[in-house]
Amino acid sequence: MDVQHRQPRPARPHLTEADRRRRRRQFRRRRTVAALVGVVIVAVAVTALSTEGAGSGTAARSRSAPATVPPSTTVPPSTTTTTGPGSLPQTGAFPTTTSASFTAVTAALWNGIVTDSVQAAMPAFFPEAAYVQVKSIPDPQADFTDRLVAQFGLDIAAAHALLGPTPSAARLVGVEADASFAHWVPPGVCSNGVGYFELPNTRMVYSLDGQTASFGIASMISWRGEWYVVHLGAVLQGGTGVVDDPQTGPGVPQYSSTC
Repeated sequence: MDVQHRQPRPARPHLTEADRRRRRRQFRRRRTVAALVGVVIVAVAVTALSTEGAGSGTAARSRSAPATVPPSTTVPPSTTTTTGPGSLPQTGAFPTTTSASFTAVTAALWNGIVTDSVQAAMPAFFPEAAYVQVKSIPDPQADFTDRLVAQFGLDIAAAHALLGPTPSAARLVGVEADASFAHWVPPGVCSNGVGYFELPNTRMVYSLDGQTASFGIASMISWRGEWYVVHLGAVLQGGTGVVDDPQTGPGVPQYSSTC
């Protein structure tokens, strides 16, 4: 067996006391520097981690979550409720005969006359709920249905007959109204508990077979600043259909002080 012999260490040089003190100072300096470097490295790491965490938190706070509906939740459809104008209180607003609503009222009336349909003409008629507010009588609902609407139907049929055998050939040319004839009917008149404006003898002008003719709307009254038909043929009637003042040509609106 080979035996390895350890080489003897070289002899250390002889150190003086001054050399020993210098080496101790160098060692202490190296240890201090190493400690400082370690502190700096730890501080940098902590700062980096803190900054990263703060940035993440800011982003999370500023990011708004999308609005979502849970799968088990059903979003109900949007619904709107419309209140008929007749159920609202009366106002003192003066209606105009040049508005889109007035054109719609007269167009509905004309459609009902051409087709002989009370139902088609009812959008032009004074609202029942408003009539109930106006009249100070025992049963305004019954009066509205049994008298006003019933007579309106008879007058629709009479105006329809005026158009001859081919009423669908008639064309509405225009509506002639004299706003200066409109007057306020105060409460207490004609068994009314609420006042309204009244406009008499508005003319429906139409053409048929190349000829121009017209007839009147006996009475229109106001509700909340809009005109509605309340009597088509006549204010006072005897149970038969009436055409108000039929004429060849456009005719001229006439004043009436009726209710």
